[in-house]
Amino acid sequence: MNGHTDNSIWIDADIETVWRMTNDLESWPQLFTEYASVEILEAHDNTFKFRLTMHPDENGQVWSWVSERTLDPANHRVRAYRVETGPFEYMHIEWTYLTEGTGTRMRWVQDFRMKPGAPVDTPGMVTRINANTPREMAAIKAKVEAAAKAAVGSSAAATAGSSR
Repeated sequence: MNGHTDNSIWIDADIETVWRMTNDLESWPQLFTEYASVEILEAHDNTFKFRLTMHPDENGQVWSWVSERTLDPANHRVRAYRVETGPFEYMHIEWTYLTEGTGTRMRWVQDFRMKPGAPVDTPGMVTRINANTPREMAAIKAKVEAAAKAAVGSSAAATAGSSR
């Protein structure tokens, strides 16, 4: 059985701000609530291989893995997969960004299958991802919107100051 999740959130910020902030891998420990660290292992053009390490889970287990992420800035699309699959047979992720009204729709689609004997089966991981992703997206939304609002405020203040 294959697992599939599809989650999205509307962010009250322009697409370039959302794109820039959510694709700055080095800032992920501040952007995501679940990541303790990110280590960039390789970078070639718009492709990055990196190690993600999570904060300890409720049992004290620290999860870490290597992923590869390729950015397509012209189409506001990202394709990623786990290089070190851990309990997954495979994990493929696609992030897309679309201008929607005055903001941006950020969408994450994940396709995967768990290995036999993994701590959770594929349907269980679908449930976990569908519970966790909206929480992470909400945290990211709040941080991106706060940064966008601050940028507008400082831009307005600079404009007001230059017109005096």
